[in-house]
Amino acid sequence: MVFERGNSSSTLKASADVTNGNGNGNGNGYVDGEAPANTNHRLQLCPNQNHMSENYDDLDTEFNPLIFSSLERYLPPNLLDAPRETKYEYMRGILCGFSTEGERNRQVQTHNEYRQKIISNYRPLCRELYTMNPSMFFVESFLRAFNANEKYRDEYIRDILSKIAPGVYTFQMLHPSFCEMLLREVKNIEEWLHETKLMVMLPSTITKSGLVLNDFGMKGTLDKLLENFVCHISRILFPDVCSLDSQHGYVVQYGIDRDVEAGFHMDDSEVTLNVCLGKEFTGGELFFGGMRCEQHVNSEPCPKEICVYSHKPGHAIIHRGYNRHGAKAITSGHRINLVMWCRSSVSRELKRHRNNFANFCGKCQGEKEKKLQEMKRALFARERGAPS
Repeated sequence: MVFERGNSSSTLKASADVTNGNGNGNGNGYVDGEAPANTNHRLQLCPNQNHMSENYDDLDTEFNPLIFSSLERYLPPNLLDAPRETKYEYMRGILCGFSTEGERNRQVQTHNEYRQKIISNYRPLCRELYTMNPSMFFVESFLRAFNANEKYRDEYIRDILSKIAPGVYTFQMLHPSFCEMLLREVKNIEEWLHETKLMVMLPSTITKSGLVLNDFGMKGTLDKLLENFVCHISRILFPDVCSLDSQHGYVVQYGIDRDVEAGFHMDDSEVTLNVCLGKEFTGGELFFGGMRCEQHVNSEPCPKEICVYSHKPGHAIIHRGYNRHGAKAITSGHRINLVMWCRSSVSRELKRHRNNFANFCGKCQGEKEKKLQEMKRALFARERGAPS
């Protein structure tokens, strides 16, 4: 199986330009650069689809950290397993050859300028979407659970959740009128983009059709959704995840003229919320293959970890970002989903200092159990062999 990490789409062109021979004049599809002694000094023409890239978000760098995650799959084969710092210095050396320091500083500001340009010029169709209004957004069962007495609130919230696989839960969440309103807003945004001919930044590297809602002024609404609702659910379901403090919210569209399917991947999030908005469609089911740490991301799933979920408008599914999943091909119609990658800066910092992930990784758990069984057998053998 092939696994990918969902990343910001702003990395797509950067990695593509590097592998098209731009900047070195040789036109051979490779880029010469300062490489460690154990490499062949050239990026590969095609990415290694089986390689799982590192996360570079914690580095203080003049480039978007996601560029490194995207570029890493093009590294020479004998550099792919090198320490992250070695790969980072090698890739940074290549990137620095494509831009001056002033250009790199401007790249840091690009996304903020892009977002401000949209917010200053785009006129929302449904302004109700831009302010959190629980009574308008959510179904009665969801509201009733969160409005329950504080003493019993967690119990009421658990009652609306249905577990469909390890670490994967579903529940009814969005009111049909809200779904319809957001669909109209998405259509209005697409028409505005067509009229203005503005190139849109895609939500992730694994989709070619979608909109980042934060870029269109909905960050306040989605921040409230995270703070007041998703954080509470996460504390109940995933207590080891530290406080969620940021989100990447977007809509993704599937259809014959859109994305047809999504390959097996992990999200760049600690917790992912995924809600179907509609419309009429067949196929396009989500499939899951178990939680893994980055070391074991390419391992085979166990039978109990495999799960297939059929989307229903208004129904949400919530899972850890490192629960591997994908979307089967849609066979007819058009499906639009609201997706929110929920992130925890504390969890990411703590993760850097850990070397065992048996609390969630199915492969780590299996290895831990195997070691325990070996210890028991060794102890039993010693006891049997001891003199009486």
